[in-house]
Amino acid sequence: MRRANRLFDIVEYLRRAKRVVTAQELAARLEVSVRTIYRDIADLQASRVPVEGEAGLGYMMRSGYELPPLMFTEDEIEALVFGARMVRAWGDAAFTGAADAAVSKIRAVLPDRLGRIAETTRLTVAPGRTKPGDGYSTHLTPVRRAIRERRKLAVDYEALTGERTQRNLRPLGLAFFGPYWMLAAWCEMRGDFRTFRIERIRALKVTEEVFKDERGKMMEDFLARPGEGCYADARDRMPGVAAK
Repeated sequence: MRRANRLFDIVEYLRRAKRVVTAQELAARLEVSVRTIYRDIADLQASRVPVEGEAGLGYMMRSGYELPPLMFTEDEIEALVFGARMVRAWGDAAFTGAADAAVSKIRAVLPDRLGRIAETTRLTVAPGRTKPGDGYSTHLTPVRRAIRERRKLAVDYEALTGERTQRNLRPLGLAFFGPYWMLAAWCEMRGDFRTFRIERIRALKVTEEVFKDERGKMMEDFLARPGEGCYADARDRMPGVAAK
């Protein structure tokens, strides 16, 4: 199993490098001898993996080669299952369905040994607070899709003070700071970036208006501002965050 993982890593490294890579570089990367790399490369070439080059000169992966799917390690399987359980506990219904479907597809093609790991892993997640009709399940799905499709949002937002405002937003990104989801957006009413707790949205409409990147209004600009790293640590760990 260890050697199979190493062959996978060699192929993946060459694919990503898109340049000539020496055996010495691969050996240092994988913490094995140069002689081992020569032997592994020869075996890959004998298996018709399109690795070009030779000892002493270096190696390069021919363009267009795709890796065989689902070559997972035990840790990767547990990470995938744990991630799906996180989504089930803290995501919306569409997210949960997608995560369950992905894990089912993976399990269907895993060898028995890895399939048992996926079935029996003891990594668990505390139950979430999502309920039918609350802010998460109602609004998280359309917000995610609006970010992906770059569509503006019309939002009725209630701050923790009870003040309600109507906002037109460019949704830029979502971050999860358990148990809260936070939306980073460009607020056209304020002419500046703002963050919004999803469960504080009282009404939401995804408009037909598509927005384009504009300098000073992009996610990269928001994150580059002093004090906005990781959404300013979720506005100092919630719960009093409120858009103004």
